[in-house]
Amino acid sequence: MPKPDRIPPGKDKTRDPKPSSIEISGPSQVNENDATAFTCTAHFRNGTQANVTGQAGWQVNSRLATISDGRLTTGDVPANTACMLTATFGGKTATHVVTIIDTALPPQEPPPTSPSRIVIDPITRIEGHLRLEVEISNGAVVDAWSSGTLFRGIEMILRDRNPEEAWLITQRLCGVCTYVHGSTSVRCVEDALGLAVPVNARVVRNLMMGAQFLHDHIVHFYHLHALDWVDLISALSADPGITADLARAVTPVAAPIDFKAAQDRLQAFANGGQLGPFAGGYWGHEAYLLDPEENLLLAGHYLEALRLQTNTARLHALFGGKNPHSQNLRVGGVTCRYDLNDARINEFRAILDETKKFIDTVYLPDVVLLAQAYSDWTAHGGSQNFLAFGEFPQSASEPASLFFPRGAILRRNAPVGVDTSAIEEHVRHSWYSGEASRHPSTGETIPNYTGIDTADRYSWLKAPRYQGEPMEAGPLARMLVAYGNNQSQARQAINDFLSITGLSPGDLYSTLGRTAARALETRIIANEMYSWLDQIQIGEATYQSAAMPMTASGVGLNEAPRGAVGHWIEIQNQKIGNYQMVIPSTWNFGPRCAADKRGPAEEALIGTPVADPSKPLEILRTVHSLDPCIACAVHVIDPANNTDYTVRVY
Repeated sequence: MPKPDRIPPGKDKTRDPKPSSIEISGPSQVNENDATAFTCTAHFRNGTQANVTGQAGWQVNSRLATISDGRLTTGDVPANTACMLTATFGGKTATHVVTIIDTALPPQEPPPTSPSRIVIDPITRIEGHLRLEVEISNGAVVDAWSSGTLFRGIEMILRDRNPEEAWLITQRLCGVCTYVHGSTSVRCVEDALGLAVPVNARVVRNLMMGAQFLHDHIVHFYHLHALDWVDLISALSADPGITADLARAVTPVAAPIDFKAAQDRLQAFANGGQLGPFAGGYWGHEAYLLDPEENLLLAGHYLEALRLQTNTARLHALFGGKNPHSQNLRVGGVTCRYDLNDARINEFRAILDETKKFIDTVYLPDVVLLAQAYSDWTAHGGSQNFLAFGEFPQSASEPASLFFPRGAILRRNAPVGVDTSAIEEHVRHSWYSGEASRHPSTGETIPNYTGIDTADRYSWLKAPRYQGEPMEAGPLARMLVAYGNNQSQARQAINDFLSITGLSPGDLYSTLGRTAARALETRIIANEMYSWLDQIQIGEATYQSAAMPMTASGVGLNEAPRGAVGHWIEIQNQKIGNYQMVIPSTWNFGPRCAADKRGPAEEALIGTPVADPSKPLEILRTVHSLDPCIACAVHVIDPANNTDYTVRVY
């Protein structure tokens, strides 16, 4: 996407004495009780630059050091201590992070040479904690092992309970995709009972799930994934005026943002000696490609999305009582009949309007900007096989009426129907008793922890397989299946995106394609939610009762924002005899199977370039595109000398 002219019309750029940006250069590590020189360079709009070290104002945010005219003088430090240098000149500000080394500590070995292993532990998400061990050779990933390190055991808790209570417990699996497992559970029991819910119940459930997708995808992109692409420290040196011009070109119909105020908020974090929620990032990493103004644009939208998501979350509360963990579900329908009134419907519509405007005018354009800047990431992070159970039934007929169709893609061929009998869970490399693979309906959950051994057992996650193959689940799977089934909304959205970005359909099989698919389906769902809202029949039934049989079996299949979800139940003596769940993080982050085929995340990481093993930003891009969530600590281990380096990452 072309950027706007950065020089106002009629202005002589050769006569502008103010710099467009400044930067600090110098080492990232200095010793205690030492003096080190740093340089401040000013860049001007006419293409020239100048050394302004002596003219710049200098500050350091540590009592253990002083700085004057670019010369940093350090004192004794009790341990390795990070500090931030700040230079100001001509109205511009630059920062530079420096670590003061405690020379009394034993010297650390340099980062390992190839081959080496990176252990990222934990990469956390709400379904559980994730550990990744990655082997690097010649600057690229050559092998990977994904370990779920938190035992759930929910299936064991459910045994001998009333099947109608299962949704209350399974919903607590996840506080982010809070509604999803409750919805899957009631559908699972309803399938066992042969129970069809009233139209109002189906419509309300679609609206609740749609609200889940909108909130989850916006939060994921801006607050969990964007910082893999956006350098916040670079944003501090941006020109807010030029950023505003860029915003008018990239997001021309979005509400205007005070980018100077956004920059000041970021600068306040930096001046305070910490970056708060942004601490520990790999700022300045060579894999960051955006310029300062582009970084400030997306940082401003990060802050706007924080405000927006609090309101979007209210969509669940309007018909579900609260968020997280809505209270309106029940086997047989929903309990919000008297909340289906004009006032609640109009309030829901108003929040949907606000959310949709942000999706259309900010979220989608931002993803286009990233796709154009990082087009090389269409070559990394791809999968071969995809699975979607489908979601948003338009009638009682499933899967025929699903708005997002059900389907499986093997070896990137055309989608085919899903045969659920072909699903098996393997435990050969998991911490469970036994070796045999089982269908979820007859699955066992017998824990047997033996310690992490990547050659043997290394995860609490089982390894789901479809026709013996690992399958990626999630937004890319849904959009590819919908596209291959000629779903009009998916085809239009994908074709428009490819046209705008200049990418090809094959480019979607990638880290970047996964990120784009999430944004595209967010817009599609938001558009469709208006028609569901219009289908509510005020005053009509929302619940259908049914007797619990002595014995029965059922399955509930639907989609979470992160991918395909399946619950299987066996009812014995009107109680839960067996209950098994296969969730998106199990599909995507499960370990190797009995045939030693890598899981989807493990396979997607193969070939990922890694410029600096101590700062594996590139690995996190692909991992986060599959939607793990929280900041983690990284340990880089050299198997030859067992050296352990610890850094903080997002």
